[in-house]
Amino acid sequence: MSTTTGRRTAAAAAPASTKALAKASKPGQGGSSIDRQRRKLLVPFVGPAFHFYTVLFIVPAIGAGWISLHVWAGSGPMKFVGLQNYVKVFKDPLFLKSFGNTLLLLFVVGATIFILAFAMTLVLRDMAGKKIVRNVIFFPHLINALVFGVLAGFIFNPGGMVNTLLKPLGITEPPAWLAQENIFPLIMATLVATTTGYFTTILMAGVDRIPPYFYEDCALAGATAFQRLRYVILPLTWDVFGTCAVLWTISSIKIFEIIWVFGGSSGAGIPPTQSWTTAVYTYVTAFSGQSTPAYGAATASAIISLALVSVLVVLLRRAMRRDAVEF
Repeated sequence: MSTTTGRRTAAAAAPASTKALAKASKPGQGGSSIDRQRRKLLVPFVGPAFHFYTVLFIVPAIGAGWISLHVWAGSGPMKFVGLQNYVKVFKDPLFLKSFGNTLLLLFVVGATIFILAFAMTLVLRDMAGKKIVRNVIFFPHLINALVFGVLAGFIFNPGGMVNTLLKPLGITEPPAWLAQENIFPLIMATLVATTTGYFTTILMAGVDRIPPYFYEDCALAGATAFQRLRYVILPLTWDVFGTCAVLWTISSIKIFEIIWVFGGSSGAGIPPTQSWTTAVYTYVTAFSGQSTPAYGAATASAIISLALVSVLVVLLRRAMRRDAVEF
């Protein structure tokens, strides 16, 4: 009799315990005291930052999207034209050239930077005095682009250092380094020289965090340098590579000042069109002073750049997603 009663009591208690477990497993309920405290601190800590982000970024982006649907000179009435500004921009050969230059900076310069940065990381990893070398190669990233523009003028002018060094080699007619058609390749080379050290420093920080015993295990197992690179260094620094790729993608779309400095001395007050990027195209379209400002077309160009960088960042994050490795 007592056994039967106990079974009934347990059967009646089972649904109640199941309900309690389900209630505790609902989001925002139950959990440890630390989790509850974290949820309480979410709003006071994240709320102000979210409001600032909304006011300073989201609202202006929405406003830019609205302006891109109008013809507007910056003052006076706005004329709604829908997507005509986007059609006009995509039919503009100057924008297509600028967009192509932006893609060259993104992919060609980016690939060159990362290949050199990774090679330098492997070379400097075991080098004596690598901290000093790291500071030296990082230093060009701290210098303003104006300095490189002035320096290029001294080095590459017809009587500059480069042509002077080429004369003993028998090169009496060197290329016109500062000609309009050569400005953009010179800008690409300058970006490689000034940015490689920055990403090398980041990659070195990722490689330095790998425990030494991983390399010792590779040596005991007889692993080659390539196998050590493939099975140890790359997997354990993959998240750093992903972060660097996203940083370069965002910064390359916004490259502006170095192009303006290198090409702004052409006499027209603006860089030659052969060196334009989408950032320069947007600025000149809106603020050049050469013609009536076209804020609608300028913001359409900016929205296209924003869409490009957003898509690329999402694709990069998905393509470089890996399970976290703890060591």
